[in-house]
Amino acid sequence: MYLIFDTETTGLPKRWNAPISDTDNWPRCVQIAWQLHDDTGKLLEHYDALVQPEGFNIPYDAEQIHGISTALAAAQGKPLREVLEDFEAVLAKTQFVVGQNVSFDLNVMGAEFFRISGANPLESLPVLDTCTEDTAELCQLPGGRGGKFKLPTLTELHAHLFGEPFKEAHNASADVEATARCFLELVRTKSFSAEVLGQGPGYLQRFEQANPEVIPPFGLKHKNLKRASEALARKTTTPETGLSQAEITENEKTLEEVPFAHLHNHSQFSVLQSTIQIKDLVAAATEGNMPAVALTDHANMMGAFHFVKEVNAYNKSLEELSDGVQKEPLIPILGCEFFVCEDRHNKSVKDYGYQIVMLAKNKKGYHNLAKMSSIAYTEGFYYVPRIDREVVQQYKDDLIVLTGNLYGEVPSKILNQGEKQAEEALLWWKAEFGEDLYVELMRHGQEDEDRANTTLVHLARKHNVSLVASNNTYYRDKKDAEAHDILLCVKEGEKQATPVGRGRGYRFGLPNQEYYFKSQEEMKELFRDLPESIVSIQEIIDKVTPFELARDVLLPKFEIPAEFQVAEDLADGGKRGENAYLRHITFEGAEKRYGEIDPALQERLDFELKTIENSGYPGYFLIVEDFIREARNMGVSVGPGRGSAAGSVVAYCLGITNIDPLKYDLLFERFLNPDRVSMPDIDIDFDDEGRSRVMDYVIDKYGSSQVAQIITYGTMAAKSSIRDTARVLDLPLGDADRIAKLIPNMAKFGKIFGKEAAELKKKFRADEYEKVNELLGISEGDDLEARTVNMARVLEGSLRNTGIHACGVIITPDDITNFVPVATAKDSDLYVTQFDNSVVESAGLLKMDFLGLKTLTLIKDTVKIVKARQGIELVPDDFPLDDTETYELFQRGETIGIFQYESPGMQKYLKELKPTVFDDLIAMNALYRPGPMEYIPSFIARKHGEEEISYDLPEMEEYLRETYGITVYQEQVMLLSQKLAGFSKGEADVLRKAMGKKIFALLQKLKPQFLDGGEERGHPREVLEKIWKDWEAFASYAFNKSHSTCYAYIAYQTAYLKAHYPAEYMAAVLSNNMSDIKQVTFFMEECRRMGLDVLGPDVNESFYKFAVNKENQIRFGMGAIKGVGRSAVETIVENRKKDGAYHSVFDLTKRLDLRAANKKAFENLVLAGGFDSLGNAHRAQYFAAGNDGITFLEKVIRYGAKYQESENSAQVSLFGGASEVQIEEPEIPPCESWGTLETLKREKEVVGIYISGHPLDDFKTEIKSFCNAEISAFQNVEPFVNRELSVAGIITDVQHRISRNGKGWASFTLEDYSDSFEFRIFGEEYLKFRHFLTINAFLYLKIFVREGWVNRDTGKKGDPRLQFNQCMMLQDVMESFAKKLTIQLDIEQLHEKRIRQLQDTLGSFKGKHPLNFVVYQMEDEIKVNLSSRKQKVQISTELLHQLSEQEIHFKLN
Repeated sequence: MYLIFDTETTGLPKRWNAPISDTDNWPRCVQIAWQLHDDTGKLLEHYDALVQPEGFNIPYDAEQIHGISTALAAAQGKPLREVLEDFEAVLAKTQFVVGQNVSFDLNVMGAEFFRISGANPLESLPVLDTCTEDTAELCQLPGGRGGKFKLPTLTELHAHLFGEPFKEAHNASADVEATARCFLELVRTKSFSAEVLGQGPGYLQRFEQANPEVIPPFGLKHKNLKRASEALARKTTTPETGLSQAEITENEKTLEEVPFAHLHNHSQFSVLQSTIQIKDLVAAATEGNMPAVALTDHANMMGAFHFVKEVNAYNKSLEELSDGVQKEPLIPILGCEFFVCEDRHNKSVKDYGYQIVMLAKNKKGYHNLAKMSSIAYTEGFYYVPRIDREVVQQYKDDLIVLTGNLYGEVPSKILNQGEKQAEEALLWWKAEFGEDLYVELMRHGQEDEDRANTTLVHLARKHNVSLVASNNTYYRDKKDAEAHDILLCVKEGEKQATPVGRGRGYRFGLPNQEYYFKSQEEMKELFRDLPESIVSIQEIIDKVTPFELARDVLLPKFEIPAEFQVAEDLADGGKRGENAYLRHITFEGAEKRYGEIDPALQERLDFELKTIENSGYPGYFLIVEDFIREARNMGVSVGPGRGSAAGSVVAYCLGITNIDPLKYDLLFERFLNPDRVSMPDIDIDFDDEGRSRVMDYVIDKYGSSQVAQIITYGTMAAKSSIRDTARVLDLPLGDADRIAKLIPNMAKFGKIFGKEAAELKKKFRADEYEKVNELLGISEGDDLEARTVNMARVLEGSLRNTGIHACGVIITPDDITNFVPVATAKDSDLYVTQFDNSVVESAGLLKMDFLGLKTLTLIKDTVKIVKARQGIELVPDDFPLDDTETYELFQRGETIGIFQYESPGMQKYLKELKPTVFDDLIAMNALYRPGPMEYIPSFIARKHGEEEISYDLPEMEEYLRETYGITVYQEQVMLLSQKLAGFSKGEADVLRKAMGKKIFALLQKLKPQFLDGGEERGHPREVLEKIWKDWEAFASYAFNKSHSTCYAYIAYQTAYLKAHYPAEYMAAVLSNNMSDIKQVTFFMEECRRMGLDVLGPDVNESFYKFAVNKENQIRFGMGAIKGVGRSAVETIVENRKKDGAYHSVFDLTKRLDLRAANKKAFENLVLAGGFDSLGNAHRAQYFAAGNDGITFLEKVIRYGAKYQESENSAQVSLFGGASEVQIEEPEIPPCESWGTLETLKREKEVVGIYISGHPLDDFKTEIKSFCNAEISAFQNVEPFVNRELSVAGIITDVQHRISRNGKGWASFTLEDYSDSFEFRIFGEEYLKFRHFLTINAFLYLKIFVREGWVNRDTGKKGDPRLQFNQCMMLQDVMESFAKKLTIQLDIEQLHEKRIRQLQDTLGSFKGKHPLNFVVYQMEDEIKVNLSSRKQKVQISTELLHQLSEQEIHFKLN
């Protein structure tokens, strides 16, 4: 007998693996139906009953699925005990219990039995399920886990078996009939074996005889329970009287006087869930004359500081209003919408928790929110940041709680579990928060919300909890609803066309367009029947005490020696001890740096220390000095300084910086203004690899709970918002790309839309202005492109993701969560502040910038290589600053690979300037940037005496002499203002800032002071006017000399190394660019120019990084080969150092740790040429297989493994010696070696570039003589419109295709020395040239660049087009295009032997091409053209190659 049964319930369990004894977890049964069949499939009994709900009601969400209302079940249902007795009786008759996904129904009924009797009769019965891996295999529906087929639903199984879908009625009776049909059909088609069915042999044949045809429906009638519930509701519901007109009028009058404020708002910091920016939220509240506004982002408080700052800025603007209109300040209410789950530590259950809104009453409440938000990330993060009730109880003080939206605990339980559970939840929150708990009501016009609200109002009144009206705000205006929907699609990776709903084939989205920032009037209209829900908002606002988040920076406590500690500091929090200790170590350092302390140095140190004391931050210097000293002790390279901190003599004496400020006139007041208290800010450069070790030291010293990194917010820029919107709206990729390209780089929509044409013309270049106009034209249309642009405008600036600030580190005096909320990040073990870099310092946090500078690693690596090769211990800080060879390198402009000086423009100016002193390098570093660049020619002319050096006043020479009378640095302006006009140090810094940032109000104030002060000191007023005017024009360009000096110093060190140790330096440069293969190619070219050989990798000479061998050649680093990990390289190098060079590949595998070097590492080393020097086999032989199908390389590895194994297990013989195990070396299989092309191709596969040559090397003459462009030119063909380009290259990829209209076309990738580019060729050109398009073909192309087609609708030109005029094999170019050979001879080098050799060479290549000679003399610039009348030659590659070998210059055509 088979009992097929099904149930309908009140919902789903919270935990699917809970035992049935956990009766609170399992939902209640509201309907049960079954069919009892005999073993031939005959229907014996059918049962269908509703169950009376005793002590529970049927939630709305469950009713929506199966249609059974609480009223219907109560009216027509049977008592549970009676239903269970009936069920138990039928269970006694059956052999099997059967169902679709039946374990759920078994648990539901098991729990019901347990509630009544404490026992479960279902436990003993065997179960058969129609939803298993077997039926999944039968239906073969894609989409299962782990690449398997997915388990079929009842509808899907029914459709597969009977060819027609069964529309799941979610009526137990109908479901049972469908399940019974499916089960019996599965038995009939032998999907269940006789053993599984507990039957003997022959059973399935008997069953098939009894049911020869497909199992038909059983003809049972099923009640439509939804209609029955609706009919009952109509019959029993008394008509709603509603409110009388008088009551409505009274309510409206009450609400007129009462303000409304939004307490539930999400900003863009609810990542990809809201389009509201903080400033828009505040603006919307102020425009709506609301007394307050709350910020309640999902689980985070990233926007808190920006929000309070924005509100405070608005309130401040009210104070400045002079129109006499009194406006009340806006009250910012900080809150957070938390995910409150059952157990935040449980990461095995996907529990998102309930969404609960909490608002801070005051600063203590804010700190509690920050603590909870931090815990949500650091302890509770599982899909979403979560807290639990334990956390709520711990940090509940000074908080107001709203019950939340439909995902809040109380509303959710009303809809999903029942009124009783919802009431229990409400009472828990009330017990914790008392009068600070409010039942939140929302009216977005949704049926489920209305159903929940009815119960919420009833529960609130029953338990005396205040109601509060809110709107769940996700976008500012109703018109932004679509843009918000697109944002949700971006988050989910969905298309907007996908319908909103739950389950497969649906996406998440809001149900309507009511989630906007509604006006007070709209909200009062919505809640006019519940005026108390609006009135209570003022009550909440009155509970809130506004507070500031900005504060002074708090430093961690720095331990100073006991003898410097002062008792009063403990009492009043003073810094006497720290100041005394700082003075002590500063003067100690001064003696080391300067030897004798003269009065001028004493005065400067006293001034700096006094300023530091006044600032209140002596501890800052002590902290920085401590970790920099430790960094140097650890062997980490520390930069000489960076920015204005290099102007501090105290920093120099403490070893924080390495540049003497007195020597270079660097100013302390540029760093710390003595007239105003400000926080010092020292940026420190460390070598790339050592930076993390310094950070580890800081973490160890202050504790990981006091150190954090800083969050960064990734926002949608204009171009990416276009691309994201296009993807969601299904705009073709090409169109999206075209529109995105219309936006000028770095431009924002706000700078394009809503602006006058004249303003746009001023802002953008002509070509950009044309594109901007096209963009504006698109936005005014009504097609998909216009919709894309206009939606993208709303999304621009939305927060897309979060990251970590590259170098910022926060250190706090105590646990960081006591100061700011923190989060976690994927790529950091440290906490990450939820506040970003723009506000952390304002929030009172000490921020240190630990910058990684690649150049320091480069210097360090060079020093290491020099030490290893030559035994010389270089100290970069001791390099002489007057080294002739170094300045000669700058003078030649050979600065590729030199920090800050390697651009082509800089090289040009260096050749002209011919620097001879360090000051020249500082000045060039400051001048080479937009703006001051126009002064470079004058600077160069003055240095070489080609332009007069003049000073407006003789007194100016002292500070302008080093820059030949041109004001280059801000420090010069500061020093001259003090000298000429008597400005104080602080005033000079204010002047520098005012000029640099063009603060006109400040400049107007300072100008009279400068003129009057100068006049008092005897300077003519008109000259002072001219100086001021010059400064105004140039000072915004003037650069920070401190920064320029530091970076010029690092650049000088790199140039010194390149000049004196070129091979070692270039090896370090290549090593530091190993991850960027284009850069490696670029620097290898520089090596060739310098006459340095760069050899491929070699297991006997290479290291992980690039190195220099005994012959002064650079060896490729094995770390640059793909698939060869660091551990493989380490074992190769380690064994080579220990036991000498490898003699053969067998010797190599015997000695290496084969666990570290795997087969892939060996293969790629072979392909890159790493084994070539071993001489055993050529590269092809390693991959040749013998008769057994095993490659030689694999045999070699096995040989090594076997050898090591036998070595390890070798037994000591009877005579005491180790028994030598002889293992035969595998034979090298004979095979052809690869051709040059194949060898190079495989090198490129594993390294990314050709090492031992280039496929085009044989055609260098052809390329040089007959090509007028490189392939890189095609990356941007605009400059070449209406020109013919001749290029040559090798085809690395080709695809022949057929278009929709049946015509052939091709895409092929052509590569030369510079770049590769994918060309597309169509129509007649394709038919004409397709036979040339094969992989590895050497191709010569003449391509004409035509103007783009004009779009008829817009009149705009498209991208330029390429017309293929000529295509030929590169091998044929010489023969086709070489017309004449001209040989160029220097008269100084003409001697008989050379002439005879040339005669013999030309005689060997007789032909038809004319031969010319040009004989020249360089000194007198004389040249004579001679034509050979008798002798003609056959121009060929061989001839030209021989001429090159004889160092004879020639020219073709």
